[in-house]
Amino acid sequence: MSVIPFDQRDGHIWFDGRMVPWADAKIHVLSHGLHYGSCVFEGERAYGGALFKSREHSERLRRSAELLDFEIPYSVDEIEAAKALVLKESGLSDAYLRPVAWRGSEMMGVSAQANTIHLAIAAWEWPSYFDPATKMKGIRLDLAEYRRPDPRTAPSASKAAGLYMICTISKHRAENKGYADALMLDWEDYVAECTGANVFFIKDGVIHTPAADRFLNGITRQTVIDLARRRGYEVVERRIRPEELEGFSECFITGSAAEVTPVSEIAQYRFQPGAMTKTLMDDYTAEVQPRAKAA
Repeated sequence: MSVIPFDQRDGHIWFDGRMVPWADAKIHVLSHGLHYGSCVFEGERAYGGALFKSREHSERLRRSAELLDFEIPYSVDEIEAAKALVLKESGLSDAYLRPVAWRGSEMMGVSAQANTIHLAIAAWEWPSYFDPATKMKGIRLDLAEYRRPDPRTAPSASKAAGLYMICTISKHRAENKGYADALMLDWEDYVAECTGANVFFIKDGVIHTPAADRFLNGITRQTVIDLARRRGYEVVERRIRPEELEGFSECFITGSAAEVTPVSEIAQYRFQPGAMTKTLMDDYTAEVQPRAKAA
């Protein structure tokens, strides 16, 4: 992956309805989205020149904004057309795409009902979230100190930028201790998710995953559940206590960036990436790759 800072790259970004040079895609330092977290985004991947489940991401972007009490001034169809243009202009076949919408700078205070809503879309090359050697061995996770908030205290169904503050803190702390990521619990100390991915466990041929009513129900999560059920695997969505981790044989995480990544360790608990995890990794690759699907 390139180490060029994101504000110094070449190319173009779709910004409020037009393509602008990458370096000119700027906002004012007094933008409401920067100060008060009134910002939503998506992370999605293109494989072989095609965005995977693009419309689902566009629909979720608009829903996320509505949960933050603002409306993106572009329809789903317009967002889809803009994303397609960005991908085409990038010249990338396999890419990561980032749509982001936020409140502008007309008002600076908690209340900002008159602020303009902006939308930008960028694309860049982003290889696998974890390198292949690490991925096949299974990544190591720490247990995060911070909890996912009670949905009565935060819009947990929105992919809102502000909700990722504790994720960044938790991931940094995990990395500083030699882990790849951190597993987060919810406010009642049930297993929730990782800092940017959903989590699954396997025991006696049955897949268990936390019920996604207290955190974002990932599009990749939904895809993998569907793939598992197509295989005839039983999938149980339920509350999972941390002490139950000792009884699971396999674990993996899912997300647009992480795709399907095996886990070998969560704090003191150990897992062995096995056949079911490998099958779902292969099935997901086949699902997202247009060439693989056509073969």
